[in-house]
Amino acid sequence: MTARLLMDHNPIRIQDSDTIGIAARKIMRRRYRSLPVVDDQRIFLGVFKVNRMLGLILPEHCTHQRISAAVESFADLTLDDLRDNLEAIASQPVTLCIEKEVVSVSPETSLIETLLTMYHHKRNLPVVDEVSGRLEGMISYYDIGEKILQGGFNLPE
Repeated sequence: MTARLLMDHNPIRIQDSDTIGIAARKIMRRRYRSLPVVDDQRIFLGVFKVNRMLGLILPEHCTHQRISAAVESFADLTLDDLRDNLEAIASQPVTLCIEKEVVSVSPETSLIETLLTMYHHKRNLPVVDEVSGRLEGMISYYDIGEKILQGGFNLPE
């Protein structure tokens, strides 16, 4: 058994040509923390992270200060301010929010190695072909739970 058994073969993904606004809509609609980013050939480039987007909409000096200093400096920050900040970057390239150093597995990675990788890194896993670099799928905790429960086990209410 391999990662191919667990993966979503057609995951929601973001194109590298998309804007932050497009990525924000996709990620928030699904309540995800991250989504894979690919180019036109579906080559995996990294992961769009909602945390990186948050870093761009917070006031710049705020993210470089200790929490207590930042709270004092920006105590009057409002949701309208954050909306304005998001609107200001919405047309920027999605590449500003990509994490490129991402742990991934190949479709042929063993089941146990895949599960241990998820366990140790505490995140969904891109499944990337080692030769072509193409994104072949994604594995989430939900995908794993769904596969386990397909065997007929009923969770108690």
